[in-house]
Amino acid sequence: MQSKPNIILSSLDMDRIEALLDKQTAPFPGREALEAELNRADVFDPKDMPPNVVTMNSTVRFTLLESGKSNTLTLVYPREMDGSGEKVSVFAPVGIALLGLSVGDEFQMPSPTGQVTVRVDAIEFQPENAGELHR
Repeated sequence: MQSKPNIILSSLDMDRIEALLDKQTAPFPGREALEAELNRADVFDPKDMPPNVVTMNSTVRFTLLESGKSNTLTLVYPREMDGSGEKVSVFAPVGIALLGLSVGDEFQMPSPTGQVTVRVDAIEFQPENAGELHR
C-alpha cells in the first residue's frame, strides 16, 4: 500500500497524549507506533481543527474493506475505557491508527487473519467542531 496518510492532531491532544506517555511506566505494545504517529503529525490549535479529522473523543465510523464490515467507535484516553465495545483507547492499535486521520483516508493494519484495510467513512462527532475546545 502507499505511504501512510498525513495526520493532524490538536495541540491539546498532543500535549495530553505526551503527558500520558511520560507517566506510563508499564510498556504497552503500541507505544513505538503511537510515538511515531505523534512525531509525524501536523499540529493545529483546537479552534483550527478541520471538522473531518479524527481527534480525541471523536466518534468515527470506518469500514474494514476486505469484509465490508462497518464499525463506529469513540477514540478515548485509556482511563475512559469502560468495556462497552463502543470505545477504543488511543493506546490500542486501532486507536493509534485512527488518530489524526481524515474522512476518506485508508490504512492497513495487522489482524488475526492478516492485513486489513480500514477506511475512515465519517466523523459522527468531533469535540472541536462542537465547540468543545478544552474538553
